[in-house]
Amino acid sequence: MKSFFWLLLLTFTLSARAQHLAEANTPSDWVNPLMGTDSKPDLSNGNTYPAVGTPWGMNYWSAQTGKMGDGWMYTYAADKIRGFKQTHQPSPWMNDYGQFAIMPVTGGMKFDQDARASWFSHKSETARPYYYSVYLADHDVVAELTSTERAAQFQFTYPKSDSSFIVVDALDRGSYIKVFPKENKIIGYTTRNARSKPVNFKNYFVIYTDKPFSIARTWHGKTLASADSLELTANHTGAIIGFKTTKGEKVHLRVASSLISFEQAELNLQREIGSDSFDATKQKAQQAWNKVLGRLQPEGGTPEQTRTFYSCLYRTVMFPNKLYEVDAQNNVVHYSPYTGKTMPGYKFAGTGFWDTFRALYPFLNLMYPSINKEMQQGLNSDYIEGGWLPEWSSPGYADIMVGNNSASVVAEAYVKGLRGYDINKLYEALIHGANNEGPVTATGRYGVKYYNNLGYVPYDVKINENAARTLEYAYDDFAIYQLAKELKRPQAEIDLYKKRSQNYRNLFDPATGLMRGKNKDGKFQSPFNPFKWGDAFTEGNSWHYSWSVFHDVQGLINLMGGERKFTNKLDSVFSLPPVFDDSYYGEVIHEIREMQIMNMGQYAHGNQPIQHMIYLYNYAGQPWKTQYWAREVMNRLYKAMPDGYCGDEDNGQTSAWYVFSAMGFYPVCPASDQYVLGAPLFKKMTLHLENGKTVTINAPLNNAENKYVSALNYNGKPYSANWLSHKALLGGATLNFNMQATPNTIRGTKQADFPFSMSFKQ
Repeated sequence: MKSFFWLLLLTFTLSARAQHLAEANTPSDWVNPLMGTDSKPDLSNGNTYPAVGTPWGMNYWSAQTGKMGDGWMYTYAADKIRGFKQTHQPSPWMNDYGQFAIMPVTGGMKFDQDARASWFSHKSETARPYYYSVYLADHDVVAELTSTERAAQFQFTYPKSDSSFIVVDALDRGSYIKVFPKENKIIGYTTRNARSKPVNFKNYFVIYTDKPFSIARTWHGKTLASADSLELTANHTGAIIGFKTTKGEKVHLRVASSLISFEQAELNLQREIGSDSFDATKQKAQQAWNKVLGRLQPEGGTPEQTRTFYSCLYRTVMFPNKLYEVDAQNNVVHYSPYTGKTMPGYKFAGTGFWDTFRALYPFLNLMYPSINKEMQQGLNSDYIEGGWLPEWSSPGYADIMVGNNSASVVAEAYVKGLRGYDINKLYEALIHGANNEGPVTATGRYGVKYYNNLGYVPYDVKINENAARTLEYAYDDFAIYQLAKELKRPQAEIDLYKKRSQNYRNLFDPATGLMRGKNKDGKFQSPFNPFKWGDAFTEGNSWHYSWSVFHDVQGLINLMGGERKFTNKLDSVFSLPPVFDDSYYGEVIHEIREMQIMNMGQYAHGNQPIQHMIYLYNYAGQPWKTQYWAREVMNRLYKAMPDGYCGDEDNGQTSAWYVFSAMGFYPVCPASDQYVLGAPLFKKMTLHLENGKTVTINAPLNNAENKYVSALNYNGKPYSANWLSHKALLGGATLNFNMQATPNTIRGTKQADFPFSMSFKQ
């Protein structure tokens, strides 16, 4: 009998261990949310924070090491935590909106952010996409949190104390707080926002504790309000509640928020958490991540490569945030930052199209089209309510960055097969945006009259970053042209945008072989320094922006004098020294410094304009150079560590570059049907498409040395082209890559193998 007991115990132990190992290998547990957090204003290694939530969630939660209002909410080098903040922050440069913080404290009613701050160590910190835990040394409290799309749970493990507290900070710039002691409840709202001017903006929150509190106070600024003042409206409000705790006692908080009302916040709490325990919410959040991340299955890479892949994929599916909610009648509704009212339909925010049109939205169209369908419906809401499509939504129209890249986001989705929303209204929005200046320079097209009349935005008419605007407008016109064809618009309209898509030619300088600002009189801007950052360009120089002809690389090749001169120019990006002219900014901005220290010449992967450039060798018969440089960038510039990026991550774009490149292809021209080939990183990658089909990417000989493609079979047949069709992939595919250690200088060298360009070879 005793031996049977021990056998049963051993069986149970082995089974439990096997289950633990299986769980440890789920996609979400490969993720390191601390990747990119070791950043600062003058050097970005990602500018990320350990975000806890669910994919595309309305809210995320993060430990807050920075001071209130500081965009650098969490930095790896910090040693104190001031609270745990609900956030909508896409990047420190954009800062945050609708945020509030919660902090457990002991030993006194310390509510000021500096007084309540506690030392912590990364050695006692656990960060997962669905869970965060840390030991707060000054308070002897273990703080844990987990989240849903619009709600969260906290679990605070206290020491034995007769003075244990929870601080709620509704932040400044206008906030409200009210405590209901008999209900163990706190409500409040915050109006703090950044980068846009939303109408009648409030983020309403409700908080319940499972432990009655014996002390309840409110505060404003650094002043504790009188004991009978349990409701406050002021510039900066908060609450502090207290109770006695025994050693190891766990106190739980259930929290939810809404941009609509307190009642909607209560409804969100009931719907998403209800009576679930902390562990149940945690498990559901993990399942949500595993479902989304598990759609891509890399195999045969190193543990470091797998960690980096899933850490990048995690960032790729975070933004934009769902800002819609479901009302009591089960209708999808949202707060409108344009009208200040509750409106029907979808709404998303927290992304800039200048960054994300390049790879993030193409990735959604391939792997998660249903969420992008909701996003397209959300763009319709933006246009109907605000009169414009956003280029940076935060949550209204943020006046930052250049271009009219909503055109790419809208056109690409339809060209790649998304249906079931009002595309004609969105097309109307594109035409409106393409021919008018918006209420801020980042919506519509700043300088549009010059662009439409001259074919470029002039350098000498006091419109900054004019060459960058021109190049991006030209690509955006291509996107409109593509959509106009799909919608069978009048031929004259189709021809107009086709013609405008060639406006990039107006800025090509034959003397330097680069793009250059041009004055209103048609003469090139002088003096010209191709290493000068900013000025005519956006966060880059001419060497970065001269490749921004996504839709007509062959046309650019022709301008540069043919394939050999073109590839020599591409080579020069890497062989030139990392020199720069920072006179436009008056200082070395962090993007410049990040290029300088990477030892890749003028290649500035830390910012978006040049990220596609590596793939352009495919258009000129040298695909092996794409294969080499893509692998170099993946190996050298990405790691699942706090300093794991080479610049701003930028709401999924820089991560999406890695995810695509690891798969072995990249969307150089998003508004076309094609992906341009590189080389896969893993021995095998399985893509589980939303339509039930599977794309299997096999490269069994792949390793650190075998980085070059010697041959490719597509569904069992030899395939020589340097591109893949989106439409064909959606039907399911098996790609068998034969990898080797030396370049194959024959495969993919014929023009018939080159990817799409508007121009034919001359």
